[in-house]
Amino acid sequence: MLSYRHGFHAGNFADVLKHIVLVELLEYMTLKDKPFEYIDTHAGAGMYRLDTPQAGKTAEYQGGIARLSAEDFPQLQNYLSLVNRANGGNNLNCYPGSPWLAQQYLREKDCAWLYEAHPADFAALQQLMAVDRHVRCDSGDGFNGLLAHLPPTAKRGLVLMDPPYEIKSDYQKVVEFLGKAHRKFANGVYALWYPVVDRSRIETLERQLSNSGIRSIQLFELAVRADSPERGMTGSGMIVINPPWTLLSWMQQLLPELLDTLGEPGGFYRCEQLVAE
Repeated sequence: MLSYRHGFHAGNFADVLKHIVLVELLEYMTLKDKPFEYIDTHAGAGMYRLDTPQAGKTAEYQGGIARLSAEDFPQLQNYLSLVNRANGGNNLNCYPGSPWLAQQYLREKDCAWLYEAHPADFAALQQLMAVDRHVRCDSGDGFNGLLAHLPPTAKRGLVLMDPPYEIKSDYQKVVEFLGKAHRKFANGVYALWYPVVDRSRIETLERQLSNSGIRSIQLFELAVRADSPERGMTGSGMIVINPPWTLLSWMQQLLPELLDTLGEPGGFYRCEQLVAE
């Protein structure tokens, strides 16, 4: 059993970027009246307390969600209002994970498939989603689980793939399974999160996706510090396949402001069309 637990990192700058993009994709999926399916390959616990010893040990949220306000970021109203809802309109005591955020967008006709292999996080996820008949939780492998649901019955789908990359082979595995998924369901919207710990791994990841034959790929990255050979994550990114046509220009305006708020000297952002439509 792997040791990664997201509770230590909930609400950090990487979560902020990931969930800002995810919320925009969910907004896009619900613009049409047609149903869609949401698939989360590494769902986590779904909700994280920020006032626990686990979160307090690193307090990474202080460099992430705690720095954002609706007054300073009116363009993030959808995302910030959801975080506020998760806290019952009170102080910032918890941070919602991707399953909970997606759940808020599910309509009567939509459904979600959530995969989480860690026993403790899976138990928490099951409890969080227990009364929602539109959501199914599975403790199996999320990569293979994804393929089992494609193409979705609804003919429309949004996939979030964000493994912890605790096993270095995950960098290759995400490319492999995105390729398999795209061959089964080319019209799906796919969002891949990645951490920047070793820049060479990200360069390889980008090159492999660019050469995969998949079209319409965009990349959004926020590095709060300069790349460094030292241990630790300096940045993170989201790679989106089949993004909404408005996403690139919106992120081009947002990322400089996010960097000003969350970044340190040497930090930078990237906003690129990796592969044309």
